[in-house]
Parts: sequence; C-alpha cells; structure tokens
Amino acid sequence: MPSRVESLTNWHYHHQFRGFPATESRNYSIRHILQVHAFMTHQEQIAYLTKGTVDVIPQEDLAKKLERAAAQGKRLRIKAGFDPTAPDLHLGHTVLIRKMRHFQQLGHDVIFLIGDFTALIGDPTGRNTTRPPLTREQIDANAETYKEQIFKLLDPEKTIIDFNAKWMNAFTPEDFIRLTARVTIAQMMERDDFTRRFTGGIPISVHELLYPLVQGYDSVALRADVELGGTDQKFNLLMAREIQRAYGVEPQVIMTTPLLEGLDGVNKMSKSLSNYIGITESADDIYGKAMSISDELMWRYYDLVTDLTPAEITRLRTDVESGTRHPRDIKSALAKKIVADFHSTAEADRAEAEFIRRFREHQAPSDVRTIELTVSSPHTKLIELLTATGLASSKAEARRLIAQGGVRLDGERVGDPHAEAETTNGREVQIQVGKLNFVKIIFR
Repeated sequence: MPSRVESLTNWHYHHQFRGFPATESRNYSIRHILQVHAFMTHQEQIAYLTKGTVDVIPQEDLAKKLERAAAQGKRLRIKAGFDPTAPDLHLGHTVLIRKMRHFQQLGHDVIFLIGDFTALIGDPTGRNTTRPPLTREQIDANAETYKEQIFKLLDPEKTIIDFNAKWMNAFTPEDFIRLTARVTIAQMMERDDFTRRFTGGIPISVHELLYPLVQGYDSVALRADVELGGTDQKFNLLMAREIQRAYGVEPQVIMTTPLLEGLDGVNKMSKSLSNYIGITESADDIYGKAMSISDELMWRYYDLVTDLTPAEITRLRTDVESGTRHPRDIKSALAKKIVADFHSTAEADRAEAEFIRRFREHQAPSDVRTIELTVSSPHTKLIELLTATGLASSKAEARRLIAQGGVRLDGERVGDPHAEAETTNGREVQIQVGKLNFVKIIFR
C-alpha cells in the first residue's frame, strides 16, 4: 500500500491541472503542491530535499535545522547564487532552481541571488584562464532575463530576489581588508583550478582570489541556513561556511547538485555542444528533445528535473523492469512534465500528439512551412527544388541526400538524383528531408 504522502502526491500529479486554464496551471500547481508536501513526515522531507544531490555537508545539520525550524514555526533561508553571465537558461541550469523549488514547496524562504557584483570579477571555477569580466550593461540585461525565466519554476510571490552589489558596493577598503584577512593563500591554493594554473605557469589575477570570499560574504549578509550549488562550486560553498564562522554567523549547510548530462548522455548540457534543452524553446522542440534521450538517461532526468518523490520514481522503475509499462511511455510522461513546467499541460498534450503523428505514424507536421515558387517549366529537377527551398545548401548536397535515401516527394522515397517533379501552375508538392524537415511548395 502506498504511504499517505505517496497517495497525496499521486493525486496531485494526476489532478493538479484539471479544469484550470493553461495560463493558470503553473500557479495552481505551486499552490497545491505546497499543501501536498505539508503532509510529509520529517524523514520524507529529508529524502525529498536530498533527492538527486551529491553532497549534503553536514547532513546531520540539515536535519537539525529542519527540526528546529518546525519546532519554532520558522522558515529556513535557502540561498542559491547565479552570476548573470548568459541571457538564456537551459534545463541543466534548472536542476538547482528545482531544488530551490523543493524547499519552497515545504514552506521555506528561497533567495535567488543575482551576482551582479561577482559577475564583475568573473567566477574562476573550471577556468584555465582569467574569465573576462562582464560590463554593467551586460549584467543588467542578463539579470532581467533571468528574473523572467526563473518564475517558470518558482512562485514569484514566495521568492526573494536579491543582488550582492547591494552590500558589496557599500564595502569600504577597510571592510575588504578584514574580509581578505579571514583566509590564507594556502587555503586558496587548495582549490584545484588555482593549483593547476599555478603549477602550469598560467597567470592568476589577484581579483580572482576575491571571488570565493565575496560569495562567502553573501552568505553572511543573507544569514543563509542552506546554500545550493553545482558540484563545481563545492570549494566556494565550503569557503562560505568558514567566512560565516569568522563573522559569528551559524554556518550554512551546503548541498551540491550534479551537472546534468546533455542529450548525448556523455557531456554536461551545454549550448556550445548543442546537446541542450532550452527552457524558452517551443513545446514541440522540448518534447522532441526529451524523447531523444536514452532509456537509462531518463532516470537521471526524473531525479534532477522533476518534482516526483524518490518513492514515485522507484515505482516507475519497477513498472519498467517488470514489463508492466513500456520505457517509451515513461519517457513520454517525462517529456510532458518538462513541457508543462515551461509552457502548460495543454501544450504538453498537444506536443505529444504532434510527436506521435510525425514519428510514429510518419505523417507530416501540422504546421508545414509553405513556399511559393515561380517556375518556367512544367517539370523541374528535384535537386533544384531542394536548393531553392533551402533543404539543401548546394546541388552536391542535394544529390548526396537523395543517394542516401533521405528525400521523399509526396511521401514517396526518391532514389534517383535525376528525378523531376511536376511543377505546373497551381500544383502543390511536399518534400521531406530526413525526419524533421518538411516543405510544401505551391508552384506559380
């Protein structure tokens, strides 16, 4: 028999959107999941909050802080910092934001800290060279974009947005001297990034040493109980505990989340590697990309980018392993959850139906791009149509695509590079290249 919390969460996931307009579905979800998770036992809360994490240091302090907060009727202050270094977030960035959401669902205060001051320094994490500092204009523009995107997951009425320039710009030279006196050079050189660069003769700028100190002081200024960060931020997060002690503030618990693998299942999700799911992409693109991940990788995504409890995920795994449910259906449910987070449940349903039409039933998409072409002959070579519509960049590429069997004309595969299409006035044809590219041509 499922526990009380499992039954409640199942009710939530099955019924949270029914009867509500798409524009209201996300806010409804946030309000009602708060009610659902209020029924969790202390141990279930711990399991839910630590789901998908790598480090919880020290874990016993997290339990103590949660127990004390419950006993005193207070909320913990959960901090996560984001330097506004890029204007758009992808699904990998949301792993941390979703962990903030989990704390928020349990009634705690989450602080989305925009590092507009630290962005002027440039985070040296994982860098072999000094990171070029951003301009104030770039920082401000990216910060505004972040604020718009995070509310796809977080409740705007329950999220504290702060900027570390607010207190760091008030620092005097004396304040900086006191801050830097808290840490030794030997401690800084324990950081792998700095050690590699120093031994490799790669310059380390003095201002880079300030980054972990400023990030640590942020936790002092915010009196953070818990700080969240990626595994690559572990040094900075631990440094913050030392800085808090030095300023007489109770040290925070640190929780690190793993770097999400991209669609290739090998490298971390990255726009530069084109293996990402952008949270501002269309519902169809998000759904299709999610369906492209491997059956094994989907469990990683369930852990890191959904709100399902560990018990619910275990039950899904058991269903797949026993043959009760097909992995494809479990993956489709994952894809729909991701789409619903960033669009709506209605869009998730529509994207699923469109995907089935195109990739299982092999029908053309419902919104095929249409082009009108003026031709002077009743018949035109297919390679010329491919280049004219942009489906091929050159005639040589068009011949290669046809030779490889990747081109269909009105649903029929074409293997002859000399093939022609009837192009009389008013006639319509549809050309497909590969699985995704369709064009309808109307001849004039």
